[in-house]
Amino acid sequence: MLTTIHGFSGKRILPAYISAKSSHFVAISNADRAPELSYAATIHHGIDLQALPLSLSPGDALVAFGRIHPDKGTAQAIEIARRAGRRLVLCGIVQDERYFRDQVEPYIDGDRVSYPGSVGPEKRAEVLGAAAALLHPIAFAEPFGLSVVEAMACGTPVIAFPLGSMPEVVDDGVTGCLVPGVAEAALAVERAVALDRKVIRQVAERRFGAARMVDDYLTLYRQLLAR
Repeated sequence: MLTTIHGFSGKRILPAYISAKSSHFVAISNADRAPELSYAATIHHGIDLQALPLSLSPGDALVAFGRIHPDKGTAQAIEIARRAGRRLVLCGIVQDERYFRDQVEPYIDGDRVSYPGSVGPEKRAEVLGAAAALLHPIAFAEPFGLSVVEAMACGTPVIAFPLGSMPEVVDDGVTGCLVPGVAEAALAVERAVALDRKVIRQVAERRFGAARMVDDYLTLYRQLLAR
């Protein structure tokens, strides 16, 4: 039996994994490994690249794509865009109503900051591909970050805080910029926008395509069976 652990809801769930003596574990990133567990492999997510085509004609706006919550740094994304002098498109469900009401909603004016709500799969490529860059100023140890690799598949560079898996997922200076804070993120916007979108797409194809993920799992299954 092989179990892929997609993040942890809390430390209290660990005994359930520890007691599963017959299962081999896969982590979705090295950053998300629990020291209490032994892992067979780390296998990064793979995405449907055909559903996220390369976009070589982006607009000038930035995008923040994810749940509206302090963990995702929505308010920080607004401040980064303001300092960088660029418009911002916010996409995602409101997970923290008070945070949205106090720190996000007052800045939504439909011009400098727009909020089309939660964007489904049918609009994802359009929104991410139209962005000059994706802002990912997280405040927690991100287990993986699907929106990050989805943006990269569209050729869109990523500006992220280097927490959790971000140093594994974002190739600094190639597919985006890893920065320590809001001020640095704002300064990095022009550097990120200047990155080659074709190269970003190529990296996404090589590292995060579904076919690569399938190959990694098949290789691991064969290794486990051979034991």
